Amino acid sequence: MGTITPRKRIWGWYFFDWASQPYNTLMLTFIFGPYFAQTATTALVDGGMDVELAKAKAQAYWGYGLTVTGIFIALLAPVLGAVADSSGRRMPWIWVFSVLYVVGAGALWWTAPQDFSVLWALFFFGVGLIGMEFATIFTNSYLPELTDDPAERGRISGSGWGFGYTGGVIALVVMIGLFQATDSGKTMVGLSPLFGLEKADGSDTRIVGPLTAVWYAVFMIPFFMYIRDTPNPNATRYRIGKGLRDLGDTLRRLPRHPSLLAYLGSSMFYRDALNGMYTFGGIYALGVLNWSIIDIGIFGILAAISGAFFCWVGGRVDRAIGPMPVIVTCCIILILTACMIITLTPTSVLGIGVAEGSTLPDILFYVAGALIGAAGGALQASSRNMLTRQGNPERMTEAFGLYALSGKATSFLAPALIAVASDVTGSQRLGITPVVGLFIVGLVLLAWVKRDGDFAK
Repeated sequence: MGTITPRKRIWGWYFFDWASQPYNTLMLTFIFGPYFAQTATTALVDGGMDVELAKAKAQAYWGYGLTVTGIFIALLAPVLGAVADSSGRRMPWIWVFSVLYVVGAGALWWTAPQDFSVLWALFFFGVGLIGMEFATIFTNSYLPELTDDPAERGRISGSGWGFGYTGGVIALVVMIGLFQATDSGKTMVGLSPLFGLEKADGSDTRIVGPLTAVWYAVFMIPFFMYIRDTPNPNATRYRIGKGLRDLGDTLRRLPRHPSLLAYLGSSMFYRDALNGMYTFGGIYALGVLNWSIIDIGIFGILAAISGAFFCWVGGRVDRAIGPMPVIVTCCIILILTACMIITLTPTSVLGIGVAEGSTLPDILFYVAGALIGAAGGALQASSRNMLTRQGNPERMTEAFGLYALSGKATSFLAPALIAVASDVTGSQRLGITPVVGLFIVGLVLLAWVKRDGDFAK
């Protein structure tokens, strides 16, 4: 294989984002999430429920499923990070969670409408999501090792996230160009779905699970080829007890590092709000604006292209002035975008009625998608870099475990609030309102975060 140069390490690290992004793009937001909502809604209507109430109930099911998964991730993420730091080995964990990713995604092939099981779908979707989230904790912790220049990490993080978005775009194009059938029975480019897949049994959509699994397995090869654990002379064997003690010590010391504590709290809320927008965006378009899955796929391509470009731009801004201004700006954009989305219906924009059949609500939702992709991508990339400034350089995997904990400690909050709001109001549109408050809380907490953290020398 030859020498693994720094450039190869960086590109190998980039490929995790490329390989894993389709779980967010295809599964969570634009294809499987709407398919779940559509199929669950049909089953509820067939059972005698009113259509609008069934849409809200299906959204609530999705929210409750993600809530359970989020709690599980929150409980284990920091423990695994502490154990990995104690042992000095991260790669075996990445292999384990990669298997969960592939198995969970692939199993969603067995979610046909004819015998659809909400529990089966949510369980295996959760397995894949757990695999992706835990693998991300360990791969993120390699970021500080890719360069000795803290300023350069912002560019690397942004470029990696942008590269991942590009992978998501291409995977989405493959999905709707080769597999997903329109009402005519052909794909968006006029082809018959590959492998004889059909719209009638949902196989043209269910293939998104195996496609996502195969995509990940193939494109993780460069990562496993070029990324290696750094030898740690003080490493010990995997010991849960020691990992828990180390984690306990870190948690007890957190109040001594108010900047890190404030950042974990801030990112906990604004990342949760962003995930709520990602998770329910496609379902919202399906239920409120009556879009098809093909329409949502095109929306996803626009959002992902915007995200890829602005991750690259944001990474360079981050390198020039640091991650804090990028994070603040992106949060403000996302608050305004969420407020606009809540006002959109097929017959009104910003609370003002429009003519029947007007395309203005659809156009503005496309604009919202571009803004979410742009601001959301740059926000996540700069947030990842900000943690490398806030965390203890000697315990970086544990820091990313805490970062995952902060992201997942309330990751159930946005889905749960949206689920409850949808249930209580019986309205998908009003069910989205909690994300605005979460963004605002996260933005306020940033006031206590130092630019270079508490561990800066």
